Amino acid sequence: MHQKVDTRIRLALIYGSSREGRFCDKVAGWAISQIQGDGPFDLAIVDPGEIDLPPRHVSGKHPALEELRQIIGWADGFVVVTPEYNRGYPAILKFLIDAVGPEWRGKPVSFVSYGGISGGLRAVEQLRLVFGELHAAPIRDGVAFADVWSRFDAEGCLVNADRAEQAMATMLAQLHWWASALRTARQNVPYGQFALEPESVSKL
Repeated sequence: MHQKVDTRIRLALIYGSSREGRFCDKVAGWAISQIQGDGPFDLAIVDPGEIDLPPRHVSGKHPALEELRQIIGWADGFVVVTPEYNRGYPAILKFLIDAVGPEWRGKPVSFVSYGGISGGLRAVEQLRLVFGELHAAPIRDGVAFADVWSRFDAEGCLVNADRAEQAMATMLAQLHWWASALRTARQNVPYGQFALEPESVSKL
């Protein structure tokens, strides 16, 4: 008898900006609309503008950081919505990432970026390095909005949405595959309890 496979994936969408008047609200709102609905995802939102974060990293427990870690631990995968500021990603996003530890490990991360001529891709490439260091798995395809101010109307609706929607669908399909596969792997062997010890691998 085959066990029923849970195909629903728990995603956390992370806002990469907390600036007043941020454009991130429009881009994240669009991304959320693409994820929600009849798709195979349960969604949690991580918004640094709504979290009572401490002004610096703390060694003891902090309620907001504990809640953040619980959400990241709950999620099977992540969608990071990030702008590009001065050829990099925002400091608040780095704070959020660094405030969490093992909860990132063995989970896929995808990116929706926005900005000027580069569409936020320089920020994404930096984030790939950061998440790789944390043992997360950045996936290949993403969504990037170049010249983002011309892509959304005054009501926050995406103009000429077909290509972006197709890119988002591709990204979510890849994210679902990776999240499903890695969740099964973590259930079989918790990340860090590797089947082969480093000494054994060196002898192969």
